[in-house]
Amino acid sequence: MSDIYDEEDSFRDNVSTINQAGKRNWVYAYKPTGRFYNARSWLTLFYLIVFFGLPLISYKGEPFMLLNILERKFVVFGFVFWSQDFFLFGLTMILFVVFIIVFTVAFGRLFCGWVCPQTVFMEMVFRRIEFWIEGDAPKQKALDKMPWNGEKLRKRGSKWIVFYLFSFLIGNTFLAYIIGKEELFKIITEPIGTHVGGLLAMMLFSAIFFFVYLWFREQVCTVVCPYGRLQGVLLDRNSVLVAYDYVRGEPRGKLRKNEERTLGDCIDCLQCVHVCPTGIDIRNGTQLECTNCTACIDACDNIMDKIGKPRGLVRYASEATIAENKPFILTTRLKAYIVLLIALLVVWLVILTSRSTVEFQIRKVPGQLYSETADGKIVNMFNVMLINKSHKNFDSLYLKIDDVKYEIEWVDKQNMRKLVKESIAKSTFFIKIPAENVKKRKDEIVIRLYNGEHDLDTETTNFLAPVNKK
Repeated sequence: MSDIYDEEDSFRDNVSTINQAGKRNWVYAYKPTGRFYNARSWLTLFYLIVFFGLPLISYKGEPFMLLNILERKFVVFGFVFWSQDFFLFGLTMILFVVFIIVFTVAFGRLFCGWVCPQTVFMEMVFRRIEFWIEGDAPKQKALDKMPWNGEKLRKRGSKWIVFYLFSFLIGNTFLAYIIGKEELFKIITEPIGTHVGGLLAMMLFSAIFFFVYLWFREQVCTVVCPYGRLQGVLLDRNSVLVAYDYVRGEPRGKLRKNEERTLGDCIDCLQCVHVCPTGIDIRNGTQLECTNCTACIDACDNIMDKIGKPRGLVRYASEATIAENKPFILTTRLKAYIVLLIALLVVWLVILTSRSTVEFQIRKVPGQLYSETADGKIVNMFNVMLINKSHKNFDSLYLKIDDVKYEIEWVDKQNMRKLVKESIAKSTFFIKIPAENVKKRKDEIVIRLYNGEHDLDTETTNFLAPVNKK
């Protein structure tokens, strides 16, 4: 049994891009051609338009998409989320993770191969630039072995320049998602000394992307990204993924002219290996390095066309379909994941649609309980924060306490009457009550926020007073 394992399954003991000595195996992937590659090309065009276009789109004077971590302000498709909505943001992340789990259980790493930014930029942008400048894999290998002469300097220099320019464009776009296009344009157009931090961030992002796509490449998927390792937990025999039909293909062997073939349909041409961007052999089965990019499907289909065999030796299929010819089914585990996903989606939608567009938060000033005035009133001091998450301005805001015995006195009332769209305002106010009206040491009071006659939000707080006051 150990001999069989050593011969057939030892590939699972190491990563394809790292040799036994622990050094890098550089992957020279051949340029794929075929229907899936063409479909991914069109999807990449749409992807790039969306990626570079979203930060430039404004909605009611605000970015359509903004992930401003520095100011804890997030705008997603026009909806504004502040740090107070972090629970909703967290729920969104959980919802996204569950969706990825459901999708992976059903369709494997389809996300990685088709819409993951790393795969899209590496395989459909930067590797295409490499093919254009240096040629296909054999020419790239020859260029690597070539001494540093004029041709190598010209090709490598051109590739590095183009790679960095595109990395610079990606870095700037990434920065625009964080700080917004207006701030980015200021960094670009205004004197360097006024935006040193922004310039450093821009250069850092550009350098990271340049390093990733020039050298680190597929190791992002095989070494850094944990998603590939989750496959062992998420996938089962009914998961649809890029798979080799070993029932039809084995035993494999070379195709010989004028010889009656008694072997399987796989002619051991290694084209599926040559085009793989992570350097694996898909015929060995599911591997963590496989991103389901479909390059091997196109390569195998092209060979099958040439030898007169039906396509699909490598295709989207499950282990159950290949081994037992079973159609895709919803397993009990997948159904449970779908129910969980729907439940989370309902909760998310309810919270999103019912959240207040304007809210306020009241907190007692730290270190103070109460004070007494010369005219016999008990006073508590509070801090208030108003949050406007909507796209409209408010100019008639005021607070009102349900219990008429209490009165409000502002430190700066004018500062709180007006609240512009998508902003936060802070101030301080006092709540007073005549000492003779105090009945207990701690009284719960309800405060409402109004804009004109419209009740916008409600907050509850405690009013503290001396123990024995009557």
